[in-house]
Amino acid sequence: MREQLERKAGGSRSAMIKSMAENLFIVILAFYPLRHVHWGLDLMDTGYNYANFTYMGTDHMDPMWLFSTWLSNGAGYLLTRLPNGGTLVGMNIYTGLFVSLLALAGYWFCTQKLRIRPWIAFLGEMAAISLCWCPTALLYNYMTYVLFLGCFILLYFGLTKDRKEYLIGAGVCLGTNVLVRFSNLPEAAMILAVWVFDFLCAREESQGSGVQQEGFLKKILRHTGWCLLGYLATLAVLFGCIHIRYGLGEYVKGISSLFAMTGIATDYKASSMIIHMLNDYTGNLYWVIRMGVFLAAGMVLSVPVGLVKGKAAAVCQRGVKAVCIVLSIVMAGWLYFRKDAEGLRAPFCTLDFCVYESMYRPAILFLMLTLFIAAVRIFHPRSRKEDRLVGGMLILVIILTSIGSNNRTYPSINNLFIAAPYTLQACWSFLKECKDKKIACVTISVFPIKCILSVFLLLCCFQFAGFGLKFAFAEATGVRDISAGVENNEVLKNVKMSAEKAEWMSSISAWVNENGLQGQEVILYGTPRTLAIPSLSFYLQMPAAFNPWINLDSYSYAAMEEDMRELNGETPVIILENVAALYEEGGEGALAEAGVSARVAELVESDIKYQLILNFMRQNGYVQAFRNEKVAVYISYHEMD
Repeated sequence: MREQLERKAGGSRSAMIKSMAENLFIVILAFYPLRHVHWGLDLMDTGYNYANFTYMGTDHMDPMWLFSTWLSNGAGYLLTRLPNGGTLVGMNIYTGLFVSLLALAGYWFCTQKLRIRPWIAFLGEMAAISLCWCPTALLYNYMTYVLFLGCFILLYFGLTKDRKEYLIGAGVCLGTNVLVRFSNLPEAAMILAVWVFDFLCAREESQGSGVQQEGFLKKILRHTGWCLLGYLATLAVLFGCIHIRYGLGEYVKGISSLFAMTGIATDYKASSMIIHMLNDYTGNLYWVIRMGVFLAAGMVLSVPVGLVKGKAAAVCQRGVKAVCIVLSIVMAGWLYFRKDAEGLRAPFCTLDFCVYESMYRPAILFLMLTLFIAAVRIFHPRSRKEDRLVGGMLILVIILTSIGSNNRTYPSINNLFIAAPYTLQACWSFLKECKDKKIACVTISVFPIKCILSVFLLLCCFQFAGFGLKFAFAEATGVRDISAGVENNEVLKNVKMSAEKAEWMSSISAWVNENGLQGQEVILYGTPRTLAIPSLSFYLQMPAAFNPWINLDSYSYAAMEEDMRELNGETPVIILENVAALYEEGGEGALAEAGVSARVAELVESDIKYQLILNFMRQNGYVQAFRNEKVAVYISYHEMD
């Protein structure tokens, strides 16, 4: 009796500790995505998107961008109306909660439905959060991931439980995603999961009883119909809202511009997206092959050991295991310190966690491992149809996430909230349960595979964690200096940035405050595109006259020319980045004297959009009213009068 009570008490303590750990996991997953909300001042993507949210509408946005990301802009607009929604930190918190939602939903689904161990699911979600390189201000990405995850979960429930409400819900998610970002259209390919699952069910039923309970074609049509109903009904409602607010003609015009711009911005072509994605995977085969050499060496050493009998066998096995461990460590060292043919360091990844190179190749290889595991689950003869469904949907999600973006495989890396826990669980099961195989009279040891896999997973966990802790996006790279702040700008309150950025941002903020320019329209320009300054629209609270980021290839010269013509005598404030300002002041000579490279000088001189701005400035008598080391501000004579 006493032993039973002790066992019961011990079980209760164990259950309590487990519950406390899982609650702690949930708290961490909810708040960890907000760790960098006050880090860095990004002059491009972050403030650009927040400006679009704040000044949403055709008056201050390119119609193509407004309608191609309509729902995400609308959601962002609502966020700006919340307390502190007019500040950078406030908006970073609100948009960061979308990552929290992804992590929590992924954790719940993986632990409750896929039966993944809580600690493994937690590690997977932490890895997924850490790999979110994209600033949360790009709400069209994170809303896409949330709805895509929702579709994944609802399809799983709808197909495994044969419930129409879940299938309709999956269609609603995908239909909504088209208005979140128009390039999400390829996500409709998720219907393949429905068809394949129904085929597997039909085959299983026919093998079990010899008679299908429901015709294969009838079942596919029924399930497809429910998904399509949710998809089309959602599009009908959302298009109705657009028609009431703007008119469908305006929407068609904006989306037509989206298709037309691929002639200029060729990286947005579907063929280009697919080629770049495939290049990333095939390029990473270099590392797969080299790691395979280390694995092959271990396997070759282990084969003769299987032929040894008696007491010597145990000694040989321990020796080979020690050699395999050493080989794995050597492999890790080679990955970190590899040199190219010229003797220069060209490692698999770097320990500088402020750059993408610290995680990019490991992340691609992790994606490849996920695709491999999912494919094995699909084609393994003893896999359950539910396992095949999850594997198939994961493959579709990884592939489709990258299609619709010009960022190669980076979007897929940013969307691993099911894939990361799934892969870690599969690897853990393999490491724990897989035994040596005996073929004929030879025993094939799996220990070398376990060694290489373990080292790779440890490397991934280390690199992903380091990247997650150190990387914060700013001008397409990582923030390195957060030693200063801006005191005279309410939008940038509590934001940490470099002393250089803080100095020039403080000076222009003081000038804007002194002259009461908040609310006045502005034209922002930096040449070349890498020196763009669209974020100043949000930071200085000055709406763009027509488009905050006119450097973008997707914003055509013809569109800009038309927008400037429609100013009809209005003379917005013009802010030029330093390189463009130098050219305005003294042409090529001023650029050469300032040490600007010949390549940048050529880009400035040949930029027809910039020439359009210069002509507009000359025609309307603009003069320089303010200058610091980063930007120059120009105001028309007419405004001064």
